[in-house]
Amino acid sequence: MNGRTELGRFPAGGPRGSWPAEEFAHARRLEGLPAEVVMDLATDTFLVILRRPEGAD
Repeated sequence: MNGRTELGRFPAGGPRGSWPAEEFAHARRLEGLPAEVVMDLATDTFLVILRRPEGAD
């Protein structure tokens, strides 16, 4: 396993001035989830993820 849960995928080429992945992650953080945005270079997308703590399965 990769130690993360994917909450959403957003294309890297979003409209100028728009940050949909960051906005989505921010909304999840307001809900109490430690969401973060990472870039998947292989697919050229931004992923909103939750990391699992070390040793948690």
